[in-house]
Amino acid sequence: MFACLFQSQTLLNQLREITGIQDLQVLQSALNVCLVQQHLSMYSGVDCLTYSCFYSRALEVSAEENAACMKRKRCEGSGESCSPADWIRQEDCPVGIRNVGNTCWFSAVIQSLFHLPVFRRLVLNYCLSERVLEKCKSHSDVSEFTHKLLDWLEDAFQLAANGNNPEDKQNNPMVQLFYGTFVAERLHEEKIVSNIEQFGQYPLQVNGFNNLDECLEGAMVEGEIELLHSDQTMSSGQERWFSKLPPVLTFELSRFEFNQSLGRPEKIHKKLEFPQVIYMDSKYLFIGEVKRLKDQLTVLQQKLEGYKNYGSGPAKYPLADMLQYVLEFATTKPTNVSPASVPMNPAAHTEPSSSDSSQTEPDDAGSSDGSGCPQTATQRTPIHKPFTQCRPPIEVPLQPAPHSVTEEELYFVRSCLQRWRAEVENTINELKASIDKVSQALEGMYSDNSLCQVPYRLHAVLVHEGQASAGHYWAYIYDHANKRWLKYNDVMVTESTWEELVRDSYGGMTNASAYCLMYINGKLPYLIAEDTDNETGQVLKGMDSLPSIMRCYVREDNRWFQQELREWEEQFCQAQREEAQVQTHTEKAFHEEYSRLYELSQEETTPQQDPRLQHVLVYFFQNQAPNRVIERTLLEQFADRNLSFDDRAISIMREARSKIRLIKPEDMDMDEYLQWHDDYSMFKTVFAYLLTGLEQYQNGKIREALNYLAHAHQDNSVLLRKGEKKGVDQSLIALYRRKCLKELNENAATLFKSPDENDVAEAVTIMNECIIPCMHLMVRDSVSQEDLDVIELIRSCWCSYLGQDMDDSVQEKLSEFLPRVLDCSAEMVVLKEPPKVRNSPHDLCSRLTAVMESIHSTSVVTVK
Repeated sequence: MFACLFQSQTLLNQLREITGIQDLQVLQSALNVCLVQQHLSMYSGVDCLTYSCFYSRALEVSAEENAACMKRKRCEGSGESCSPADWIRQEDCPVGIRNVGNTCWFSAVIQSLFHLPVFRRLVLNYCLSERVLEKCKSHSDVSEFTHKLLDWLEDAFQLAANGNNPEDKQNNPMVQLFYGTFVAERLHEEKIVSNIEQFGQYPLQVNGFNNLDECLEGAMVEGEIELLHSDQTMSSGQERWFSKLPPVLTFELSRFEFNQSLGRPEKIHKKLEFPQVIYMDSKYLFIGEVKRLKDQLTVLQQKLEGYKNYGSGPAKYPLADMLQYVLEFATTKPTNVSPASVPMNPAAHTEPSSSDSSQTEPDDAGSSDGSGCPQTATQRTPIHKPFTQCRPPIEVPLQPAPHSVTEEELYFVRSCLQRWRAEVENTINELKASIDKVSQALEGMYSDNSLCQVPYRLHAVLVHEGQASAGHYWAYIYDHANKRWLKYNDVMVTESTWEELVRDSYGGMTNASAYCLMYINGKLPYLIAEDTDNETGQVLKGMDSLPSIMRCYVREDNRWFQQELREWEEQFCQAQREEAQVQTHTEKAFHEEYSRLYELSQEETTPQQDPRLQHVLVYFFQNQAPNRVIERTLLEQFADRNLSFDDRAISIMREARSKIRLIKPEDMDMDEYLQWHDDYSMFKTVFAYLLTGLEQYQNGKIREALNYLAHAHQDNSVLLRKGEKKGVDQSLIALYRRKCLKELNENAATLFKSPDENDVAEAVTIMNECIIPCMHLMVRDSVSQEDLDVIELIRSCWCSYLGQDMDDSVQEKLSEFLPRVLDCSAEMVVLKEPPKVRNSPHDLCSRLTAVMESIHSTSVVTVK
C-alpha cells in the first residue's frame, strides 16, 4: 500500500511539473478520471496517461471548481464584473482566456496561433471521416507544449491529407505552414557531409548575443550547436543555412540554463533586441556565400596583421619600417673606432660656448647617396681647446654605424633593402584594397535590395515574467486588420504599443523577457487574410466566418448565455431588495447601539459603578472624542465575526465591513484613532491595578497591594493630564496607597528590630524594593499634605534608630538605606513590574461593585 501511495504522489509531482497546475486537488481529480479510462497497471510513470486526455480533464475539473465558487467570488469583489452583460464581447475587440490553474502559458500559445487567420481557418474547418478516425492511435510522449501542440496538429492533418501514407507529408497543411528545412554541413574524415533537417520551432541561444541577427549568425556557424528536439550537441566545425523557410517562422529563445554549482535551473535575464521586420533571404538563405566572404576577410586581415606586426619575439614592429631602419644603418658613414674604446671623460662632453665653437658643414655621410634615401646622420667637428681639455677628443658617430663597409657591399645591401621595402609596401596596399573590396561585398549582401525580397514580419511575442522555477506568461499579438499591438494577459486584452512590448520583451531591465518570437512571411497575404463571401467579396465577420457546425454551437451557447443573463437580472433585483433590507437593518442597529451607549455615558459615576467600564464608546463620549473615531469604532464592533451569531448579524457584519473599506486614508487619521484606543486600554489597566490592589489589601497582602496601587497611581497621572474623564479618581488610589505604605513600613520596622538576621534582611528588602521607590514617586508628583505626613512619619520612624544601641552589621544596613529615605531626589525610580491582571470590561464592572461594597461594609471611606 505504501508503494502505491508513493507511486501516486510521484505521478502527481510529475504532472504538476509538466502542466504547471500547482493545485494538487485539481490534479488528483483529473488523475482519478483518467485512471478509470486507462488502467495504471499496464504502464509505468507518466507514460500511462494520454497527455491530451489528462490535460483536458484537468481543465474541466478546474473550470467546474471555478464555476461552483464563481458567484461567491463575484459578490465578494474579486475584481471582475458581477454582471454577465459585461462579458459580452465588444465589436472588433478580442477576448482573453481564463486562467484555470497556472495555465497562462497555455493561453499565450493558443492566442498567438488563434489570431493567425490562416491557422484559425485550418482548425475550424478541419474534418475527418469516421473511417479514418477509427484508425487514430493515441500517443503518450510528454514534451514542451508548443512542440507537442504542433505534433498533435501535424498528426491530425496528416490523417486528413493522406491517411494511407503517413510518411508523405507534402500535402499536410500544418507542415506546409509551420515547418521548414535547413542544410547542415560538417567535415568528416576530410569529406564534407551534408544533411537536410526539418524544423518547427528553431532554438536560439541568448547568452553571448545582443540581438536576433547575432543569435541567428551564431546558430549558423557555432562551433557547438544544439540539436533540434534533443539534449545533444553537434561537434565543432559544422555550418548551417536555411534551405526552405516556413510561412510562419517561430524562434524559441533559450533563456533557461542549468547552474552546475547551485544545482538548479536559472533564467537568463540579459537584454536581447529583435526587430519588427527581418529579411531572412538576404542573410540566412545565402549564408554559404556570406560565410565564404567572412572566411576570406579573416585570412586577408591575418596577412595584413603579419606585415604590420612583424617579429618572432615578444616585440612586434612594422616590416616596412624595419627594412628602412636597416637601410639607414647600412648607409651611415663607417668608422674604425669601436664605441666601447672611447674613454669616459666628462669634460669631453662639455658643449663649447657659442663664441668658441663653430658648426662644420655636413660631410658626405649626410648628403644624398643617389639612391633616393637621404642620410640622416650628420657629424660635428669640435674645436680643440688645450687649456680646458686634458687630451684631444676622438671622433665618435652620433648613431650606430657599420665599422667598415665596402662599396660593393653597400651597393648590394642598398639594392636588396630598397627592393624588399617596395615589395612590402605594394603587398600591404594590395591587402588593404582586397579587404575593402570583400567588406563592401559582404555589406552589399546585407543591404542589397535585390537580396531583401522576403520580409518576415513579427506576429506575436510570448513573454515570461519570473524565475526559472515559477512565473507568469502573456503574449503580445499584432492586430493586422487594425494595425495595432494587443496584449493578451489571461482574461485581460488591452491595446498596447511597440514601446511597451520592447520594455517587457527585450529583457535586461526586469525579470520579464521574450521566450518565443513568431514571424510571418510578409509576401503571403493569405496568412492574415480574413474569409470573404464568395458572391459579394465582403469580409465575413463574427459568426458568418464560422463553419456551419461551429455556428450552431455558438448560437446554442449564446442562447444559454441570454438565459443566464435573464436569471442574473432577476437575482440581481432580488439581491438589491435584500441589500436594501440589510442596509435598513444595519442603519437601525447602528442607531440603536449608538443611542444606547450615548445614554449610558450620561449616567453619573458612583463608587460602585463606572459606566466607562461597560464600553469603549462610553469612554469616548465622556471625553468628547471626534465623531470619526466614534463612528469607526462602532463599525469595527459590528464587523467583528465573533458577534455574528445569526443571518441578520452576518449581513450586518458584511455591511459594516464594506463601510470600513469605503473609509479613505484622508478621511481618517489612524494615529489619532489608535491613540484613543490606547488611552482606553490604559484606563482599563489602571482600574485593574486599583481593584487588584484593593483586593490584595483586604486579604492582608500589603506588599503586593502597594505595588499595584503605585503603578495605578503613576499610569492614572498620565491619563489625567490628558483630561479629567480620561482616568480614575486619584484620591481613592492615594488613600489606599498611604494605608499600604504606612502599614508596610510598620512591618519593616518591626522586622528590623528582630534579632534574627533573616528578618533584618527582609526589612531591608521591603525598604529598597517597595517603600523607598514609592516615597520617591510621591515626592516627585504633586504631593498632597496627607502624603507628606506619611512620608515624614516614615522618616521619623527610621531616624529614631540612630540613637539606639545595635549591632555593627545592622547599623551598617541602616546607614545604607537611611539617606535614600531622607533624600528622595537623588536616584532614578524603578518600580517592580506587577503580575499581569485581568482587565475585561465586564469583569472589571463586577469586581468594582464587589470591592466597593466590601470596603463600605468594613469601614467608611473618606475621600480627601
